[in-house]
Amino acid sequence: MAGRSATGGYDPSGIDLDEWEILESQLEESIPNYDRVNRLMTFGQDAVWRKNVRNHAESGMKVLEVGCGPGSFAEDIENVDLTCLDPSEEMLKVAKVRVNEARKLRGEGPADYVLAIAESIPLPDNTFDRVFCLFSFRDFQDKRKGLEEILRVLKPGGQLVICDAGKANWLHGLAGRIWMSTVVQWMARYVTKKKDHPWKGLAKTYSHYGTNGYYRKLMREVGFENVQGRLLLPFGMASRFRGHKPND
Repeated sequence: MAGRSATGGYDPSGIDLDEWEILESQLEESIPNYDRVNRLMTFGQDAVWRKNVRNHAESGMKVLEVGCGPGSFAEDIENVDLTCLDPSEEMLKVAKVRVNEARKLRGEGPADYVLAIAESIPLPDNTFDRVFCLFSFRDFQDKRKGLEEILRVLKPGGQLVICDAGKANWLHGLAGRIWMSTVVQWMARYVTKKKDHPWKGLAKTYSHYGTNGYYRKLMREVGFENVQGRLLLPFGMASRFRGHKPND
């Protein structure tokens, strides 16, 4: 198995393919405890961040979530034409039950589900009013290509909103790495009762994640306009990025 050195070292715009495949298997292993560990490690702020992103959608919009995971975000977004995309068949199975049940209780029809990677979205150009990524962007195998695909499927004037790990600069990133390698590991062991829990490997994704400035620049290079990216208070544990597809 090749390490990151197989591609000449790590570039924050992408992940070595072998590393990415390992990451996906770890994400699937995390499903039974996904929400509980995330809630603990963020002091419950993950629910606040999801609500912040959901507020960018309006009733009747066509919405795509890229990297829906087990449906933690998608189950609570209301009155939209929803498509959930994920590269994991196991994640989609869980999300489909969870999201469709929540939509049924609200009197809404089922969402659509797509098994695909962000770098190759099998959906038409100019389709969605909003695209959301909740803690999935840092797992893209090729972030530039993923952003290009998202830009393609957005309608002119449509908006991308990303919520992911916070890293304002190298010092803030150092504090985040210490947190991820100590407290988060203890929490995950406590919840899973396993020494070799999946969060042990997932913590690496934060270490190799770029800064807010890096990704703002990348979004502009891909073609997004009105790009913003900032830490979410009070803890600065997450960042929110926003950008629009230019109008024709």
